[in-house]
Amino acid sequence: MSSLQDTGGVAFELDGQPVTAHPGETILKAAQRHGVEIPHLCYSDGLRPDGNCRACVVEIAGERTLAPSCCRAPTEGMKVQAASPRARKSQQMVVEMLLSDMPDVGYQWNDGAECAPELIADGAYSSSATGPLDSKSAPAVGQHGELSRWASRLGVTVRPALQALRREQPAPDLSHPAMAVNLDACIQCNRCVRACREEQVNDVIGYALRGADSKIVFDLDDPMAESTCVACGECVQACPTGALSPKTHIGSQKVDRKVDSVCPFCGVGCLITYNVRDEKIISVEGRDGPANHGRLCVKGRFGFDYAHHPDRLTVPLIRKPGVPKEVRPYGADWRDTFREATWDEALGLAAGTLRSLRDTHGPKALAGFGSAKGSNEEAYLFQKLVRTGFGSNNVDHCTRLCHASSVAALLEGVGSGAVSNPVHDVEHAELIFVIGSNPTANHPVAATWMKNAAQRGAKIVLADPRITDIGRHAWRTLQFKADTDVAMLNALIHTVIDEGLVDDAFIRDRANNFEALKANVMGCSPEAMAPVCGIPAETLREVARAFAKSKASIILWGMGVSQHVHGTDNARCLIALCAVTGQIGKPGSGLHPLRGQNNVQGASDAGLIPMMFPNYQRVDNAGAHAWFEQFWGTPLDETPGYTVVEIMHKALAPDSDPHKVRGMYIMGENPAMSDPDLNHARHALASLSHLVVQDIFMTETAWLADVVLPAGAWPEKTGTASNTDRMVQMGRRALNPPGDARPDLWIIQQIAARMGLGWNYEGEESGVAAVYDEMRQAMHASIEGITWKRLVRDSSVTYPCLTADDPGQPIVFTEKFPTPTGRLQLVPASVIPAAEKPDADYPLVLITGRQLEHWHTGSMTRRSTVLDAIEPMATASLHGDELVRLGVAPGALVGIRSRRGMVQVRVRRDDGTPRGTVFMPFAYVEAAANLLTNAALDPFGKIPEFKYCAVAVEVMQATGVPG
Repeated sequence: MSSLQDTGGVAFELDGQPVTAHPGETILKAAQRHGVEIPHLCYSDGLRPDGNCRACVVEIAGERTLAPSCCRAPTEGMKVQAASPRARKSQQMVVEMLLSDMPDVGYQWNDGAECAPELIADGAYSSSATGPLDSKSAPAVGQHGELSRWASRLGVTVRPALQALRREQPAPDLSHPAMAVNLDACIQCNRCVRACREEQVNDVIGYALRGADSKIVFDLDDPMAESTCVACGECVQACPTGALSPKTHIGSQKVDRKVDSVCPFCGVGCLITYNVRDEKIISVEGRDGPANHGRLCVKGRFGFDYAHHPDRLTVPLIRKPGVPKEVRPYGADWRDTFREATWDEALGLAAGTLRSLRDTHGPKALAGFGSAKGSNEEAYLFQKLVRTGFGSNNVDHCTRLCHASSVAALLEGVGSGAVSNPVHDVEHAELIFVIGSNPTANHPVAATWMKNAAQRGAKIVLADPRITDIGRHAWRTLQFKADTDVAMLNALIHTVIDEGLVDDAFIRDRANNFEALKANVMGCSPEAMAPVCGIPAETLREVARAFAKSKASIILWGMGVSQHVHGTDNARCLIALCAVTGQIGKPGSGLHPLRGQNNVQGASDAGLIPMMFPNYQRVDNAGAHAWFEQFWGTPLDETPGYTVVEIMHKALAPDSDPHKVRGMYIMGENPAMSDPDLNHARHALASLSHLVVQDIFMTETAWLADVVLPAGAWPEKTGTASNTDRMVQMGRRALNPPGDARPDLWIIQQIAARMGLGWNYEGEESGVAAVYDEMRQAMHASIEGITWKRLVRDSSVTYPCLTADDPGQPIVFTEKFPTPTGRLQLVPASVIPAAEKPDADYPLVLITGRQLEHWHTGSMTRRSTVLDAIEPMATASLHGDELVRLGVAPGALVGIRSRRGMVQVRVRRDDGTPRGTVFMPFAYVEAAANLLTNAALDPFGKIPEFKYCAVAVEVMQATGVPG
């Protein structure tokens, strides 16, 4: 064991060999790092050491009792024996006693796997009482998980006398759709308690009663399904014996292969591992990625089976002649509307008609919507197809509907549309300002870092019209009146200036236009703005002082900030608040718009927006335009294209309009559910001469198509995605697409070939790598140093990363801003009202958003068995006082009506939703919230005002008519 010698740290002796421990490292961790395994059960990486199982005890010279190595730090010169006869005997005794109480049938994920015979033959797992345990070759996890593994390695078998003393086994709890609770296999290690209460901070699992009656409980000993469990599954991942396990492993825990990838849902970008059996994903594990460190949420852990849903499109489809274009009900049979076709026929019709429309009516007659649910390579190739094949810049994607205004303000103010600091940087913050975001529902893993920071003493300020779950952990809650963001934020900026809290050095050295900002907020004192925004003046001043005085304050915001006609102004105010306090360009500070879809950041970076080439180079910038013309070898349109909502207007333009949009190619987007004023959007899509839709399901948009192309789901492709933290991350193919479905990248290239483009990105992975390498050249200022080989090796690299040995820059703007002057540009913002206000006919305000279990338009999550079982029904949330005013109880059927449409929905009581307000998720086609929303646009970001419109609520009779 001479290799154990190390330098630096605390020097001590382990099993007779000199070793060192890093500062703060335990004996167990130091031993592991040096290749010496010590048995342990209650300890797990990432969890606080508890020392309660005593399987990890070691003998320390001069000490009377054995010490738990998981929570004992070595001291200089300490002599530790992990494999002495005394230590080994104790370790074996603990494991034997725990094993003796196990049920005859195991529940662990790899239940029934036995030790590899060749390892036993080699003597790696001798049954002798002493000797080192080699960490390099371990047996498969056995019937009772880690307990069986350590029993095998320690040579432990259970004596019949101990088996006869087994406890009375508790009954199983199979009430939850995703997880099985079998406490007969529980060893009360408390890993699930720590995972739930300390990692995820959900406070559901507890340890109750005493002595022989002690047990793990959910809330007040409720069945798991009736508890407040949010199904993150952290307890399942933490459990060493399978007492808590995924239901998909009941009966057989066999796994054919494990494939590392990245979560396909929100922008946090959790790294995951797919467990595959019989060519189906049966479970998902969290991987130790930089964004999640093993943590997942209910969607990431249990939302995987959408890929196997019987609704998957498996063959190209062509609309039957004469069938009207209309959105059909969920689950309708497409055979009444479409016929099956070969790929040659479908591609020929799809591309041939698009080409004919281009040649007949000009390049402005075509438009494309790409996807933020796909890969960077797909986004890059799709926008390249539109620009070089269609001949215009009419290309957009869902960023237009989520953070376009944030990006507009950030590009204007700091010169970059991405975040300044990663979410995890909240661990260095003293104050965390969360505004217009419900992170526990929309970015649950990111929310865990915020909750962890609050546990350590950081102050969370929640600013939102709704008090959401993160409010439980907030130091102060600013429940401002909807639509008054600018008034409230200007009051905070005013306070900073008025009370002499400005970071004068930052303003002098790094910011422009301060005097204009100061003049603009002069009349926005907290006392003047309090009646406008509904927050007491003293509370506004208190929060402003705390933000300015903390050593590090960070702002995280969501679509509650961006989805307004004044969304860009909202973001301008956030930039100004950071600037005047100097809270940017250092750890724990800065600006972070939380991205909603898994690759909305990457798709935007790759140029899937109408006014920007890749890496946010404007299409009307002569230098950028000339560079891309040379790079792609073709003339390019020099005028910005139309955005999502503008394209819908152009689809309904008169035939005399030379820029009328007549044909569209939509890949992986669902504007017939995601656009505002859906009746208008659906009418526009149905009015197109030719619509090609490429997707994995018959979405609401696909029902309006002329040609439907079956694509591959995220687990069926290899490619990269960029998360909200600017991390480029590798997704690997775990499955093949079903039937005749094909990967998106292959389909885009087939369309391109029939549009006359001579591309050549061949090979499954080599083709993806070739596209990525080209994208790297087009985005050299951000990802030049991130090679494909490096991504394959590391899975995740943060940009900007400019050289092969550059580790990436998680924190940017430390010295200068990527603006023309190198300085931050302050832009004053005045109070602008919403485009539509409540009145006597429509007295309430509608706010839309996401919910924990469902995502975007629901096309994927509502086809996940677990997710749809937990939240199967569309609801609208109202304050209890509003329900009393309406004379209805929770669960009652109501109609919600705006000037654009009406939906029927069940009501849910939520006293965090303010009086006079209704909150609705937009994932349910049977109650599509966007039938109600207003298409009014922010003039800068061109984003619709999803977060504010006037509605009325009507009580419905059982027949579905107003009562």
